[in-house]
Parts: sequence; structure tokens; C-alpha cells
Amino acid sequence: MVFYFTSKVVDPPITLFMGLDKYENEDLIKWGWPEDVWFHVDKVSSAHVYLRLNPGQTLDDIPMSVIEDAAQLCKANSIQGNKMNNVDIVYTLWSNLRKTPGMDVGQVGFHNDKEVRKIRVEKRNNEIVNRLNKTKEEKTERDLRGEREERDRKEREKDRKEGKERQRREKEEMERRKKEAELRSYSSLFASDNMKSNREVADEDSDDFM
Repeated sequence: MVFYFTSKVVDPPITLFMGLDKYENEDLIKWGWPEDVWFHVDKVSSAHVYLRLNPGQTLDDIPMSVIEDAAQLCKANSIQGNKMNNVDIVYTLWSNLRKTPGMDVGQVGFHNDKEVRKIRVEKRNNEIVNRLNKTKEEKTERDLRGEREERDRKEREKDRKEGKERQRREKEEMERRKKEAELRSYSSLFASDNMKSNREVADEDSDDFM
């Protein structure tokens, strides 16, 4: 089971989601999107919380109010972290998560530690947690897989269209260059250096009879 929450601190609202336990966390890792941002309490067990960026957005584009919502959701869903003050929440892009065969269920590492960011949470903010919990909805692992497959299908279709458009532009550019080359060749036939006056032609003709 995967839980979905709506953060309305921005307009339009942003969806946050997390797994029920480590097995759902594993599904989230498996079926994540390149646009997903992963949040976790640093150094202790917690839920894996995600948010989904719009295409072209980066970590720098996430409003701090949304980061705070995701961080509070992480802390509230950590047995140890929920009891602690001044905990760090780490976050990074899904594409930076590293999963190897020897890792435990739900465990991840990073491809590049420099791409991992932190936010300090001093204490649990019940106002934020309660607001998010009121928006909670449930979905299954099948929904995760279906959403990822649909996303990939649209990406392939987009790539095909962009490829056709690129080929069309390349063909037009080749035709344009070909026409320009033909015009240059045609123009050279009538260049001033290759032209002769009527007098010059007449003089040449008279020389033939001398």
C-alpha cells in the first residue's frame, strides 16, 4: 500500500507519497520516476517520502514550504525520528538512489553523495502533519507500475515525434544548402570575370579571319 498526500502550501498543490513499510518502499524505488525527489530521516529508519517534480524542474525549484511538508512527513513516520528533536532529513533525486543486490529490503545508497541535500527539523509540527493526514489516500503497487509504464510510453512517443521533427529539419537544411550551392554555381557562370562584351566577341571573331 502506498499513501498519497496533497500539499496545498503552493498553487497548484503538490502530491507527496510514501510506502506503508519497507516492502512498499522497495516498490517505490523500483517504479520511481526520474522526476521524483526522495526524502528520508538521516541515519535512522523512516518512511521513504517522495514528491514529483514537473519536467525540467530541479531540486532548486522546490519551494521551501513543500520541503518542510515532506520533511515533517518523514519525521512523523519514523519510530525513532518522531521522538527526537533536531533531526536531519536528507533528500535527493530518485535517479541518484543506488540499489545493489546485497542491500536489505528498502535500503538504498547514493551514486553521488554531493547530490544529497539536508534540512534540519527541530521538532514535530503537528499542524503540518495533521493537515497532510487529512488529505491521505491509498493506492496499490499496481498503480505505481501502471503510472511508470504510462509515463515511459509517453516519453517514447515524445522521443519519436522529436526524432521525426529533427529529421524533417535536417532534410530541410540539406535541401536549403543544396539550393544555395546550385545558386552559387549558376551565378558563377554569369560572373563579370567570365562575361565578354559584344566588342570583345567581335574582335575575337575578326581575329579568326586574319
